[in-house]
Amino acid sequence: MAGLWQQPCYLGQGRVLALLHLICLLSPATGALPWDNTGGSSPLEFEVVKGNFSRTFLHVGYHKIAEIPAGACNISIQETKKSQNYLALLSQRGVSIINGNWLINRPGIYVALGTYLTYRRPNEIRSRNGESITAPGPLTEDLHVYLIYQQPFPTVQYEYSMPLNRYLAPEPGTPSAVLPLAETVDFSYPDDDGKTKQSIIKEAWHPNQVPSYPTVNSESHVTYTWMKNGHTECSTTCGTGKHQVVLECVEKDSQTAVPADFCHPAIETTKWEEDCNIQPCPAYWDVGEWSECSRRCGPGTQHRQVICRQVTDVHASGTETSVTVKSEMCGSSDMPVTQSTCQLKICSQWDIRSEWSPCSVPCGVGQRTREVVCVSNQGDVDDDQECNINLKPDTIENCDMGLCARSWFTSIWSQRCSAECGRGSRTRSVVCLMDHVTNLPLDSCEGERPPEVTSCDSGPCQNRLEWYTGPWSQCSAECGNGTQTRSVACILNSDGQMEVVDQLKCSSLSKPITSQPCRLKPCGVQWYVTEWSACSRTCNAGFRVREVRCLADNIFPSERCDPSFILESREECNKQPCVAEIDPLCSDKYHNCMVVVQARLCVYSYYRSVCCASCSRAQETHPNSFQNNHIRR
Repeated sequence: MAGLWQQPCYLGQGRVLALLHLICLLSPATGALPWDNTGGSSPLEFEVVKGNFSRTFLHVGYHKIAEIPAGACNISIQETKKSQNYLALLSQRGVSIINGNWLINRPGIYVALGTYLTYRRPNEIRSRNGESITAPGPLTEDLHVYLIYQQPFPTVQYEYSMPLNRYLAPEPGTPSAVLPLAETVDFSYPDDDGKTKQSIIKEAWHPNQVPSYPTVNSESHVTYTWMKNGHTECSTTCGTGKHQVVLECVEKDSQTAVPADFCHPAIETTKWEEDCNIQPCPAYWDVGEWSECSRRCGPGTQHRQVICRQVTDVHASGTETSVTVKSEMCGSSDMPVTQSTCQLKICSQWDIRSEWSPCSVPCGVGQRTREVVCVSNQGDVDDDQECNINLKPDTIENCDMGLCARSWFTSIWSQRCSAECGRGSRTRSVVCLMDHVTNLPLDSCEGERPPEVTSCDSGPCQNRLEWYTGPWSQCSAECGNGTQTRSVACILNSDGQMEVVDQLKCSSLSKPITSQPCRLKPCGVQWYVTEWSACSRTCNAGFRVREVRCLADNIFPSERCDPSFILESREECNKQPCVAEIDPLCSDKYHNCMVVVQARLCVYSYYRSVCCASCSRAQETHPNSFQNNHIRR
């Protein structure tokens, strides 16, 4: 958020620091220069820059909030609420100004970057406001603002103003840090008729030299200027203090004292200071504020920071500049304590408000309870978290009421007989209970178990057709999925005499199932095989194959089958010798045809014709021999 406003604060780049502070201090709220009584020049305009830094959680340590540029004025940095976080300021070169290098400074006024920075930390107990840092400015270099994060939900607001048009800008070609020995600027003071009465000659000066604004009488050309004439007492006895220079108005050439009205009033109203008593002050212990108590109730501890400091500069405004030094310079034996005991309030205590309740069961093992509350030292009931949960008495425990009696319990008999005619049965449930509470195994009760089935008679049956079922057979598989069956017959019941009749006579009745799936137990992993393939030969030992796999119960492949029981996947078949079917017209015409066969001459048509029977038998036995021999030949 930004806006335009007028404020007499600006430090032009390249000007001497003392002169620029003088201009900022003497400029009125309208923005006109102090010697410009005409009001004819345009006022100095500023832009207000505002920002907000808000986070939920951060890593513990330094986090940059903003960079405030050189030339900024009316600087305000405010923590919106009190917290355990700290504001910190560093120069653009990383030099600590306030709370840098993990060192927390005391509240006060610090001089840096050409301005005074006021650091406030409200009282930790009575105030709810957070930390703040303010400075009138202008800054001589960029200022980096940080937050030292230690507590969640930090919120910081900052604001500063920047000039939009600048007086006293550096002249072209002049470096910002180098000034000419003297420059002349005419400032008009019109009289009542609008004519110029006098002009001012502004001279440059060295840092340790008292500046002067000589006044020249336009008629006599006599120049008057301010001259140093002593100083006040030093502001301190050590640590580089300040004393104010006493000025006197004199005629420049003769050094004769004249009334102060002859000289420019701007210098006389300015408090010019010089360093004095430049020697170090004795080191002292800088004691920080106590931290919060480590415990919300009962004895705890709190800490504070103790640092050995030494004052190096004492300013006329009463503020000091100090540095951290070694503890030996303050005397380690005299160091204030950094830890102390504390107690915010007396801790709440556990209070047993009731006796144990009766056991939840009349016999056996049950539970009982009691009321336990957290009570403050005033006798009020607090939340349980206000008491030490590790010391809370038990609110529930087991209780043993001794052994329970065990008895047989039976339900009432079923109201309907199982047979619509003739003799049937009625049933009831029998359980072993312990005092109506626990269902025990049926062998846990003493005495004989009451019967669960009793006979009943529904009257004589006359020519009644009904299905009769036999017992279920054994499961067809020892493991895995199998099938079991039973016999079903149509029976004609005539007054107790039963006769098997054609099943078509019972077709109007619902026929019972004759088969059902069964599963005795899981098979686990085992070998599975397919059917054998056809034999590769019809005689003289061919072979056949089948696929063998190891499968689990879910028919997924497995490697857990016993390799010693693996089934063969290949075997010989049709081992009988082949019997050649001899053509009656095919006979041996040569008496020694076996020699022809052995010499493999059957490949020739002549020998096949004269030794037809022998060659045919040989070819049936060794079908490839003749062909291979013929190829080789």
